Amino acid sequence: MRNIIVFMFALLVMAGFYSKSSAHCEVPCGIYDDEMRIHMIKEDILTIEKAIQKIKELSAKKNKTPKDYNQLVRWIDTKEKHAKRIQEIAWQYFLTQRVKPVDAHHHQNTETYLQKVTLLHQMLFYAMKAKQNVDTKYTDILREVLEKFEKAYFGKAHIEEHHHH
Repeated sequence: MRNIIVFMFALLVMAGFYSKSSAHCEVPCGIYDDEMRIHMIKEDILTIEKAIQKIKELSAKKNKTPKDYNQLVRWIDTKEKHAKRIQEIAWQYFLTQRVKPVDAHHHQNTETYLQKVTLLHQMLFYAMKAKQNVDTKYTDILREVLEKFEKAYFGKAHIEEHHHH
């Protein structure tokens, strides 16, 4: 029953976020670069943090000029785009294509599957919170969740090996 609930939740999440995405096509081409997607999310988090910093600076400025308002709008738009890109990579790339549903008869994979799906859902949620706010606590949480997902997805040995190079 728990697997069915998780599967239905994943379907609802995917349906709710369905839009044209450039994260990766759904043609089974076999050209995947999971590590690059993780790196892209890390860059998106950094960009959101920079946008938050600039939004705060421009908002605090007295006697704003039209150029200041223009820049403020552009930084807000940048923050939105990068948060949305995190969501697209999480659902379109990882949830849809890379994290495979587990067979109900093979319970040994269920816990890992549930962990990955939960972490991806958290990424979706905190990317949404980053859109709604100008508080870097959400990017801090995103970074922590991404690190946990990276370990769950690749395995601890893979992470340690790649962090030493």
